Amino acid sequence: MTQKRLAWMIYNPAAGRFPAAPLLGRAARVLQEAGWTVHMDEGRQVPSVSEAAREAVEARAEAVFVVGGDGSVGQVADVLEGTDTALGVLPAGTANVWAQEIGLPRLDWIHWYALEQAAERLAYGDQHLVDLGTCNENNFLLWAGVGLDAHIVNSIEPRERWEKAFGAIHYATLALWNASGWEGIELKVSADAKTYEGRFLIAVASNIPAYAGGLIDLAPAAKVDDGLLDFWLITGSSLSDALIRVAQIFMGRLVKTEGVISFQAAKATFEVQGMAPIQCDGEPCAESRTIEFGVRPRALRVLVPADDHGHRVFSQQPTIKEGG
Repeated sequence: MTQKRLAWMIYNPAAGRFPAAPLLGRAARVLQEAGWTVHMDEGRQVPSVSEAAREAVEARAEAVFVVGGDGSVGQVADVLEGTDTALGVLPAGTANVWAQEIGLPRLDWIHWYALEQAAERLAYGDQHLVDLGTCNENNFLLWAGVGLDAHIVNSIEPRERWEKAFGAIHYATLALWNASGWEGIELKVSADAKTYEGRFLIAVASNIPAYAGGLIDLAPAAKVDDGLLDFWLITGSSLSDALIRVAQIFMGRLVKTEGVISFQAAKATFEVQGMAPIQCDGEPCAESRTIEFGVRPRALRVLVPADDHGHRVFSQQPTIKEGG
């Protein structure tokens, strides 16, 4: 008899636009029918999801399925670093950028079956080894940085569920309100014996192409398994400058725009005049004057659908293929 695979399902009830708890049973049944033994861990909010992930590692679970958003995914990824337990995501958050990047639909008003569809595709999925970025003492899977985005995140997060229900429009309104009067930050960036200095709107280290809740592609060449981070330094000193840059991104002109610096590196140091708020995977992090970025190469196992071989975020083949 084939031994069943152990899955730990962790649900963050604070994630997303509406509660996903009534849908958990259906997703669990999909995994069970695919040969998994499912341990349900409901009702743990960030950062308590980290405790549940540690329990999964101690139980030698083959995979943790996170029912939540990118914040919950980041918390669990931090715990699973360097272990044999793979990260799977059943997207029930607000943006679900990681899920988007690996081709999974998010739970929303028109995708009521998203969780069980994700469970079905990941139940027979492949495993990749991916990098984790480091930002001072914090790990991140997606991106981290300082500037306007970090200022906004630290100003408006955490949000109440009713605020999330209005999605991108409400977030954009809050962002514009909190960004009024923004004048950028004075910053010195050092990487690979090169130095960049100036006043920047945004300075970000990205591990994936998508940015801003998945609305734009800031780093189209980024790969999550190449041992490098893609750094983007966008100059400017006002909200109007920021709006111009956003338009340039949508038109695909940012790479060729004067005042925009981009490079790849495994390490970089940001030195800020004064204390600067930081965001990691879209969540607030502690302020700092000096920020050290690095990479933990191929430090995390992730589950991805085996039926979609066009994942743009990977440069290498799966580490483990289903049945292989």
